[in-house]
Amino acid sequence: MEALLALVIGLQTAAGTYLMLRLRSFSVIIGTALLTYAVNLFLFASGRLAINLPPIYSKYAEGYTDPLPQALVLTAIVISFGMTAVVVLIALGGYLEADSDRIDLAGNPGEIDTDEFPVPETEGEAPNSDRAEGDPS
Repeated sequence: MEALLALVIGLQTAAGTYLMLRLRSFSVIIGTALLTYAVNLFLFASGRLAINLPPIYSKYAEGYTDPLPQALVLTAIVISFGMTAVVVLIALGGYLEADSDRIDLAGNPGEIDTDEFPVPETEGEAPNSDRAEGDPS
C-alpha cells in the first residue's frame, strides 16, 4: 500500500511539474492543482496509514491515528483553494488583456520587444547621442 501511494505521489508531482512548465496559463493552473494534491497525499501519509482507529486516544481503543497530519491536510486544502482562485483570476486578467493565454512575454520566439514609447528627456540631462544637434524631434 505504501509503495502504491508513493508511486501516485511521484506521478502527480511529475505531471504537475511538467504542466507548470508549459506556456499556457490553463496548464499552469492544472499543474498547480496536481502539485497541491500530491502535497496533501504526502502530508496525509506522514501520519501512518491506519484503518478503523479513532483520531483521539481513549482507554477503550487499542491505538489512535495521529490528528496532526489531518489538520495539516485540511489547512493545505484551504490554502490551495485560495491560491487556485488567485491564479485563475490572474490568468483571466491576462487573457482578457492579451487575447491569449500564453505566458511568455514575447509574441513570437526570437522576437525582440522594442520600446515603442521612448523616455522623454528632462531638463539637466545630456541629450541623446543618436540625435543630430538642432534636430527638434
